Amino acid sequence: MDRFHRLLLDVWREACRHIEIGEALDRIAPLLRQQLPAETILLRQLALDRQQVETVAVEVAPDGQQIAAGRTDCQQAAFDALVQWCTERRLEHAEAQELQAAKPGLLPDSLRGDVLAAGLASEHGIFGVLLLATNSRRHFRLEHEHLVASLQEPFTVALENDRRLQELVTLRERAEAENRTLLSKLGRSDKSETVVGVESGLREVMERVALVSRADVPVLILGETGSGKEVVARAIHRQSRRGEGPFLRVNCGAIPPELVDSELFGHEKGSFTGATSVRKGWFERADGGTLFLDECGELTPAAQVRLLRVLQDGSFERVGGEKQLHVDVRVVAATHRDLKGMVAERTFREDLWYRLAVFPVHLPPLRERIEDIPAMASHFAARAAAKFGLRACLPSDADIRQLVSYAWPGNVRELSAVMERAAILGNGQSLDVATALGHPVAGAIPTAVKVIPPARGDGSPPLATLDAAMREHIETALRQTGGQIEGKQGAAKLLGINPHTLRARMRKLGIAWREFREQE
Repeated sequence: MDRFHRLLLDVWREACRHIEIGEALDRIAPLLRQQLPAETILLRQLALDRQQVETVAVEVAPDGQQIAAGRTDCQQAAFDALVQWCTERRLEHAEAQELQAAKPGLLPDSLRGDVLAAGLASEHGIFGVLLLATNSRRHFRLEHEHLVASLQEPFTVALENDRRLQELVTLRERAEAENRTLLSKLGRSDKSETVVGVESGLREVMERVALVSRADVPVLILGETGSGKEVVARAIHRQSRRGEGPFLRVNCGAIPPELVDSELFGHEKGSFTGATSVRKGWFERADGGTLFLDECGELTPAAQVRLLRVLQDGSFERVGGEKQLHVDVRVVAATHRDLKGMVAERTFREDLWYRLAVFPVHLPPLRERIEDIPAMASHFAARAAAKFGLRACLPSDADIRQLVSYAWPGNVRELSAVMERAAILGNGQSLDVATALGHPVAGAIPTAVKVIPPARGDGSPPLATLDAAMREHIETALRQTGGQIEGKQGAAKLLGINPHTLRARMRKLGIAWREFREQE
């Protein structure tokens, strides 16, 4: 087998093995550089409902130009031309500036150098482009054009795989919300109804919850990731006049940008490729109840406009529809981001901020309410024992001292995970909190948790930033799993989060899983 066919086989193997587009490109890029002088490799996708071209994956060599993920708005005529170009699976070779002038929107504005662009199109209506760029000292040759032409099919499959992954994530979110709604109607819940800390660290928060529950106004819950924003949102719903109605949670950050409008407001049959039937959105399904918009800071500008309209008069239109629909929904939004700062940066609408923040509720991080930790640790220990069929064990005084001395970058969610791990390690005989926290105990099983000394006024080391703590936490998990993200032995399982969420955080923090795979 010659080099060309071996490369093509390897690319097909990686494209089919990794369904998340970023991971697939991470694995394929080193293979391509064996025969192509490509410092920067990008995959962009055309969003048909928004007339935008979005960068969905980037892989840059150490000496390549850094390209930020982003979207490019297109005029209707230019966008239609790009769709046609992708449909014909054309191949272009030119300098970046020339190509951008000839096909506006095809390239990110910051891309420079000699560029090979290959159109991608699937029978299911997925349109995209594979871009390979070199620096000014190197150029592509005719043999490289032939090679890239052969890569159009596997990269189209990679885009299709990523689309299916996004659909599965959305379907799972939808199923989980429906399940929670049914459980709520039966008087049950998959979330604990207990809010620990009502009389101590969360007293002021719960006093505000009691006040706002009686008033049917939007609520904005502000707090760090894992601090319990959904528990507070459920408390608001239960204490309101809507307590018998549905409570639906939507993770705005997990919905692909091109599907946000369809997910929130529904769509009509035939409104876009793949819309084979009428579908109700989250607002219609939450009619008479509460819609919890988690991570609302991730909403696209277009979705922010439509959300503002719903908040103003309760009316909206489905995607592709002309009929005005009206719903009676109370919106509770939450975010860990600085929305005021985003308003100043013009990435979040100021008028929407005022509508959502009618009654803000600030949820303090766990490190600022350590008086709640003993009760919460006992609560999570009892819940873990019931979950795993173990004898219930309560944390000892020594366990509590270790727990309150930890900084808890992952907040309540991390405490819950630590207590579950402690219960499993103790096997119903005790709680092995020391090992669960990652303390150096002889014979202990390594974990992904690292103790960060709290800052004090006695010369102790200062706390790391939350991003730094999260980076170290994720990197520890990747070292232990050899760079594996998914599966029973993967880092996502170890950290107790969704693999897609983990990859998103890794991209945000600039963590490359391949570095840890190479350490094996």
